[in-house]
This record gives sequence, C-alpha cells and structure tokens, in this order.
Amino acid sequence: MPSAKILEKKKELVKDLSEKLKKAKMVVLSEYRGINVSDDTKLRGDLRKENNEYVVAKNSIISHAAKEAGIEGLDAVLEGPTSVVIGYDDYIAPAKTINDYAKTHDFYKIKAGIMDGKVISNVEVTKLATLPSKDTLYAMLASALLGNIRNLAVVLDQTREKKENASA
Repeated sequence: MPSAKILEKKKELVKDLSEKLKKAKMVVLSEYRGINVSDDTKLRGDLRKENNEYVVAKNSIISHAAKEAGIEGLDAVLEGPTSVVIGYDDYIAPAKTINDYAKTHDFYKIKAGIMDGKVISNVEVTKLATLPSKDTLYAMLASALLGNIRNLAVVLDQTREKKENASA
C-alpha cells in the first residue's frame, strides 16, 4: 500500500488532469512507445505553438481523472504507455498535429480521443485531422460570402445598365 504522501500526490495528479480534461475541447490519447528525446521535444514544441498541452501519465491516473471529469469508455484503450494531448482552443489542431506525427513515425499510434467530453475512436480522430484548420475554414467561409456579395453587385449593375439602355 502506498504511503500517505504518495497517495496524496496521486490524488493531486488525478485532480489536475481531471480539471484539464473538463476544460479541453479536444483530447487525443496516443501510444508513444519508442519515441526518443529529440522527437518528443519537437512534438511538444509543435503542440505548444497551437496552445495544446502534452501530458504523460500512468493509465490508472488517466482513468481516474477521466471518471472524475465524467468521461466514460476510456479503459479499453488504456494499455501500454499513454500520452495525452489536450487542446483548449481548437478541435482540429491537436488531432492534426498528432496525426501528422504518427504518419511519419510508425511507432506512434493514436488510441482514441475525447471531444467535448465524449470518447471518440482513433478513426474519428484521424478523420478530424484531415479537416482544414480553423483559419482555413474561416478563409473559405469569407471567400464564399464575398463571392455572393460580388455576384449580387454584378446583377445589380447589369439591372441598372438594362434600365439605362431601355430608357435611352
């Protein structure tokens, strides 16, 4: 049985991770077996650029934290070394960063994800990763809206010219 000091530290870890899971928009769980220090450092840096957090914890800590956060269904994927990527601002960025890394490193596997407190499969995480980024989606929306405004202006101008030619 662990000492009171160790037990208290584990409770703090569970509480801290639980709070992070509650605040997160998107969480990606992955197996990092085989990653070296330089790759790990680069991956953490890439994740920080997007305001994501990278946490490595024991599966029991992750399991208890998820339950405390009201998230059910993770126990099936909590085997082997597990890293947790927590995205606070964006749904796609954490999935995209981890998916891109997993494509170039065979040993790195996506286990599952949590989106808005609901567990999603690794397939769903990969699908999310293939979506355009938030900024790209905003640009596409702006372009579509601008195109409609431009088309309206052309139609109004043609209508004006038609009326001017009819009255002349």
